[in-house]
Amino acid sequence: MEIMNATDTTLVHLLEENSRIPTPELAAMLGVPAAEVEERIRTLQAEGVIRRFTAIVDRSSSGQAEVSAIIELKVSPERDHGYDRLAERIARFEEVRSVRLITGTYDLHVLVTGRDMQEIARFVSEHIAPMERIRETATHIIMKSYKENGTLMLGRDGGGERQPFSF
Repeated sequence: MEIMNATDTTLVHLLEENSRIPTPELAAMLGVPAAEVEERIRTLQAEGVIRRFTAIVDRSSSGQAEVSAIIELKVSPERDHGYDRLAERIARFEEVRSVRLITGTYDLHVLVTGRDMQEIARFVSEHIAPMERIRETATHIIMKSYKENGTLMLGRDGGGERQPFSF
C-alpha cells in the first residue's frame, strides 16, 4: 500500500481509538459496505500499517501492579548502521515495551516494566549499561500514569493513587 486514502486514514484512526468497534458499525461510520471494511483491515494488516490489536490495561486496578520506568541512553552510533542495530538488540528483551530514537541530550528512550524497582535496576545494570556503545544511562521510575496511548487512566473519582516509592 503506497498511500492510504481518506477512508483508510479514518478507519485507522477509529481502530486506534477502539479496535473492538464491530465491522457493521465501522461500515456505517465510513459509509462503505462491511465487506469493504473487512478487506481494508486485511490489507492494512498485510501491508504492516496495522501491526496488532491490543488492550490498554490499568495494572493498578487489576491487582497485578508492576513498575514501569523510562531509561534514557546516550549511545555511540555504529558506522553504517547508526543506532538501529543497538536499538533492535535492546528491543528484543522481554522487559522492554518500547524503544525510540529521540532528539535532545539522550539518543534512545526505552520504556521497561518489571515486578519492582529492584528488578528494573538489575535489568539496567546487568543488561543495558554493560552493552558496548552505551555511554550513559538515566532511569526514571514512572510514579503514576495519567494517560496511556490516548486513554485517560484516571479513576472514577478523577484521582488514583501514586505508586509507593521505596527500595
